[in-house]
Amino acid sequence: MSGEEQAPATEELSESADRGRFELHRGGDLVGWLYYTHLKPNRYALVHTEVEPNHQHQGVAGAMVRRVLDEIRAREGTITVICPFVADYLSRTTAYADLIDARHPGYSDRASAEAAARARPGG
Repeated sequence: MSGEEQAPATEELSESADRGRFELHRGGDLVGWLYYTHLKPNRYALVHTEVEPNHQHQGVAGAMVRRVLDEIRAREGTITVICPFVADYLSRTTAYADLIDARHPGYSDRASAEAAARARPGG
């Protein structure tokens, strides 16, 4: 490997249930998180995605959403989409369509999710 090439940083997804969020670590550093509400029986309302400012525009949010959706699939859960970023991510792929809760799907696109967020008090 030349001096200009670097091995990709290891990624690890963890859950901080007390904070209600999944967290993505790269190379040991917390780089982003996705807030959720765990609803019964096994539904996750995906509420808000954040990325540390010095890690923005590096694919963190997309990688994190993919890892979270894979984790929820492994738990045999479903999702309700509230977060505009997650809505946008899902609007570009059908790979996770089976996770969307049929009775409570949430928002199907970023514009709808953002409009709803603006309409909420404090949004």
